[in-house]
Amino acid sequence: QVQLVESGGGLVQAGGSLRLSCAASGRTISTSAMGWFRRPPGKAREFVAAISATGRTTYYADSVKGRFTISRENTKNTVYLQMITLKSEDSAVYFCAARRLSTAAMMMIDYDYWGRGTQVTVSS
Repeated sequence: QVQLVESGGGLVQAGGSLRLSCAASGRTISTSAMGWFRRPPGKAREFVAAISATGRTTYYADSVKGRFTISRENTKNTVYLQMITLKSEDSAVYFCAARRLSTAAMMMIDYDYWGRGTQVTVSS
């Protein structure tokens, strides 16, 4: 079992930046692909970014390309999501997820473990 805990969310003005962290415990995530998803108010959960176990492959939703960067530090069992130039439409609960497999994926069904989420609110 893997436990995932997100942190770093908060209230930020439009145009600002935040860095989310996802700390894993229970076992190493060095062989796991990781992903970030978000659930905007009143909407379904959606894909944001994913990274392979090695970090060599990353995927991004079109809406965040060029503004968000996913990265990982396997030695710290942690994954990050750096967000810049935030917009009001980025407001959401952000979730971290882990796969048993090492290849990055963009579908929620491909992930086996989930965190409880962290709230990001962008004021315009």
